[in-house]
Amino acid sequence: MHTLDTDVIVVGAGLAGLTAAAEVADAGRRALLLDQEGEQNLGGQAHWSFGGLFLVDSPEQRRLGIRDSPELAWSDWENNAGFDRPEDHWPRQWARAYVEFAAGEKRAWLTNMGLRFFPAVGWAERGGQGAGGPGNSVPRFHITWGTGPGVVEPFERRVREHVAAGRITFHFRHCVRGLNITNGAVHGVYGAVLEPSDVGRGEASSRVVVGDFSLNAGAVIITSGGIGGNLDLVRRNWPTERLGPAPAFMVAGVPRHVDGELQGVVRDAGASLIHPDRMWHYTEGLRNWSPVWPGHGIRVLPGPSSLWLDPTGRRLPHPHYPGFDTLGALTHIGRQGYPYTWFVLNRSIIKKEFALSGSEQNPDLTGRDLRLTLRRASGRVQAPVQAFMDYGEDFVVRDTLPELADGMNALVGNGLLDPAVLERELRERDFQTLNPAGKDAQLALVRSARALITERLIRVAKPAPILDPADGPLIAVRMNVLTRKTLGGLETDLSGQVLRPGGRPIPGLYAAGEVAGFGGGGMHGYRSLEGTFLGGCLFSGRVAGRAAV
Repeated sequence: MHTLDTDVIVVGAGLAGLTAAAEVADAGRRALLLDQEGEQNLGGQAHWSFGGLFLVDSPEQRRLGIRDSPELAWSDWENNAGFDRPEDHWPRQWARAYVEFAAGEKRAWLTNMGLRFFPAVGWAERGGQGAGGPGNSVPRFHITWGTGPGVVEPFERRVREHVAAGRITFHFRHCVRGLNITNGAVHGVYGAVLEPSDVGRGEASSRVVVGDFSLNAGAVIITSGGIGGNLDLVRRNWPTERLGPAPAFMVAGVPRHVDGELQGVVRDAGASLIHPDRMWHYTEGLRNWSPVWPGHGIRVLPGPSSLWLDPTGRRLPHPHYPGFDTLGALTHIGRQGYPYTWFVLNRSIIKKEFALSGSEQNPDLTGRDLRLTLRRASGRVQAPVQAFMDYGEDFVVRDTLPELADGMNALVGNGLLDPAVLERELRERDFQTLNPAGKDAQLALVRSARALITERLIRVAKPAPILDPADGPLIAVRMNVLTRKTLGGLETDLSGQVLRPGGRPIPGLYAAGEVAGFGGGGMHGYRSLEGTFLGGCLFSGRVAGRAAV
């Protein structure tokens, strides 16, 4: 018999871990919450996020005249996910349960804890490949008032209340390196205690070991996150047969400590790890001009109007338009072997259509400053975007097209861009803006999006010639692949219990969040509808926490 140090051990103090620990303590049980980083990183990657949450048939949608339903959302999810493997049994069940949650109690559960939403609903992953293709049929991206920190806040508050009451104990700087297992059942964890570190949130911390530990409990919940900060592991898992070779250069969308190492430890202990080749990385990554972690990248959240070009200046083919199908664009870029791509636009487009992902890039929403937020409709370039225009090394801003072409070639230093091709692509596109209709598919989708009032007011620019001097200057943005999420993970049943290869559960072991593919080992399939990562952490953390007690 092993002496129990607590009832449940939760490994990982990100959003899924906070949710799971709070649920354990709410049920009257004791929990230890472990993390290899310091307390300054409480909340994990959710803190850095834009705070978007996937909801279905919400009051925000209905107020905007958006007609959504669980049936439409599930149809979109299935078309998007493309489940096609025997291992998709549990992921598909998790996906269905999550859509029902997003259409049911999710919003009330969150708002009852004090979370609030911005009234405009974003349209991420627009698809553009027909009714049966991937993408959201309607806007479903609900932005949290307070962005990522606003999502973390109620769960951190719940956990700290339980800490004060003695039901939850923090163990920071505890790096788990193995599971305590007896007769096939997991009853604890062991590992190394790291020296204290006072570096800022997201910065690389010390890995100096000052001790070791072994802790026992009635159950263990793994919520250790993904692999996006470990570029070697990303490349090792990269599905070259589907996406082409892994890019030689990528920017990192998450800190270095998001390394995926514990996921491998749990797999080696007998757990089933499925779909590691399913990945969610972005094609619109910028080198952060003020980085927090090594290789720090920021994603552009693009509106649909920019012209997307290959390194020579040729337009990417249909349906590869900004903001429509992330995986489709990544596949095209990877198979063509492009080291980067270009967005070409002007000041009129960038001031309306460029947003930057991340809580720190949206101080108005993060700070819940209504006055600053209203400036988004003022016709000015947002201050964080302007800072990238001024200081970001991926931006070229010029008054004339020849100057722009020269600047683009000077930036990359390879002479691949053909100025004549660039001019032809822009002029052909601009001709199609002179009438209210035309044959350009991208512009048709832009006009369709503007039928929604929020798209028209704050998100999608009126179709107009990019080369019009009145809307200048001209802008070219070098876009890089940015690592973010893997969509596969530890296979779990609908209670969050980790399974062995073949489907038998491992007694005492649960998983939630990205380490479990946000549920089941990959509930997104091949693609995300967006707003589903934070929500997946919340849902799977809640399920695992309740099941573990």
